[in-house]
Amino acid sequence: MIFICRHLDEGLKIEYLTVEDPLTLWKALRNGYNHQKTVVLPRARYEWAHLRIQDFKTVAEYNSAMFKITSQLKLYGETITEEDMLEKTFSIFHASNVLLQQQYREICFAEYNQLISVLLVAEQNNEILIKNHQSRHIGSAPFP
Repeated sequence: MIFICRHLDEGLKIEYLTVEDPLTLWKALRNGYNHQKTVVLPRARYEWAHLRIQDFKTVAEYNSAMFKITSQLKLYGETITEEDMLEKTFSIFHASNVLLQQQYREICFAEYNQLISVLLVAEQNNEILIKNHQSRHIGSAPFP
């Protein structure tokens, strides 16, 4: 009972302050919040269907959103495999990156984390190249 009450929201603690039996508290909470599957699952499915890598500024933000959505889907009984995550990521590359998408597919990643690691490194290298390019104008020599 102490463990359950310790992790309850303050509003819920006040609402169930008089309940002393853990089973009664558990049943009351389950009855009050058992509908979450019907609320969260359709939203998670929608987010999965409309997830696109170009909607995020960085690969890390995309990766975070991917894990959030897959965690919600798995919590409510959906089966999301490594292959599903890889295929989803490959299929949502921007149209201008078709060649990159094909190259990444040919590597045959076994795990989603491997692909994300490669994408993070590529993103970091691209940022460095852009910063180097913008550091001075083309054709201008650096100061001696």
